[in-house]
Amino acid sequence: MSIIKIINFNVLGDERGSLVALESNKDIPFDIKRIYYIFGTQKDVARGFHAHKELKQVAVCISGRCKFIMDDGSKKQDVVMESPTQAILIDKMQWHEMHDFSEDCVLMVIASHHYDESDYIRDYNQFLSLIQKTKGK
Repeated sequence: MSIIKIINFNVLGDERGSLVALESNKDIPFDIKRIYYIFGTQKDVARGFHAHKELKQVAVCISGRCKFIMDDGSKKQDVVMESPTQAILIDKMQWHEMHDFSEDCVLMVIASHHYDESDYIRDYNQFLSLIQKTKGK
């Protein structure tokens, strides 16, 4: 069973070009509270290395490419993101890392909540411990 959830966006377009429109609770499976993007990442720099207790995110590589490593505490999977018409759903309690950013990569992230440092789990062993507690319930 895959832990990676890919979202394929509807593309509109004609001879003038293509357009992707994103709407809360339609194309994005939650209310949108925050949007940010990562760009200009230096060669061999990795990002992420955390999970969230409640936050859900949708990540779209709108230019270039990067690799995600997704981890649900028992299984890890890799996926290369390189299309502005696809996104990856990063659910709550999912450890994620981003690697191998191309020079032209622009990674847009759409979030279900405003920034809250207390929602972050930045220690992998703490993440695994919280996953075990959740499964024990």
